[in-house]
Amino acid sequence: MSIVKSFSVGEGDMFCIKHNVDSFTTIDCCYSDDDNRNAIFNEIKNLSNSKGISRFISTHPDEDHIKGINEFYTEVDITNFYCVENEATKEDETDSFKQYCELRDSSKAYYVEKGCRRRWLNEEDEERGGAGINFLWPITSDDDYKDELVKAKEGTSYNNISPIFTYSVEDGVKIMWMGDIEHVFLEKIKEKIEWDEIDILFAPHHGRESGKVSSDVLKQLNPQIIVVGEAPSENLNYYSGYNTITQNLAGDITFDCGNDKVDVYVSNFNYNVSFLSDDEKSDTDIKHYIGSFTPKA
Repeated sequence: MSIVKSFSVGEGDMFCIKHNVDSFTTIDCCYSDDDNRNAIFNEIKNLSNSKGISRFISTHPDEDHIKGINEFYTEVDITNFYCVENEATKEDETDSFKQYCELRDSSKAYYVEKGCRRRWLNEEDEERGGAGINFLWPITSDDDYKDELVKAKEGTSYNNISPIFTYSVEDGVKIMWMGDIEHVFLEKIKEKIEWDEIDILFAPHHGRESGKVSSDVLKQLNPQIIVVGEAPSENLNYYSGYNTITQNLAGDITFDCGNDKVDVYVSNFNYNVSFLSDDEKSDTDIKHYIGSFTPKA
């Protein structure tokens, strides 16, 4: 059993994965207020305590993806920092951005790219299994990508240096993240990426219309669920024709991933969907069961 959680943090992103091997992953950092921050950090500490390896994946250094990473580093710790190799700058450097740069340029950093392989990220040995995380993008030699690195270095734009990656369980669920990649850029690079079928897509750019995934890519991905993030409702693309969970309404979203079923929970006890099967799982004090589905693998 593995657990994948998308935290409700307002207009930002933060996720964690408690793997079914000796591994724990946090993806991005953000919180809405001090109470939210403390609850998230405490939960991550509790979930990761039993794991021998922890990593932090940073998609890109916009504030809504790194907010509080300096506090995270102090309270939770970051021993393995995954990001794309970049020289992003900002005219007004927040404490979070300064911490991002320190980690990015440190010995803790591992720079990701398409097809990268690393022990315990996606390779196993006698000590522990691989975490099942694989990167489909970036291709670091690609000219369009290089143009985005220049913009990040100039401090004008950061969204399109986001990597595209998946987490998968053998014979189980497959989930994709795209950071804040924008629609126009994705259209430029989509033919350079191998789009295999997945079960869950976290819609890029918090589900905004500006980050929409085009119909031809969605047809190849064929996701069972698209999670639409917490951008303002007037900016969202609701992906008509697909099963969606809208985090604005659902709150925290938790996927309990077994090999044969994925059970879905949310923190809003009044939120429900009709497209999941009812496997009669119980609510807890903090999460509401909304249904289950069978992974494709």
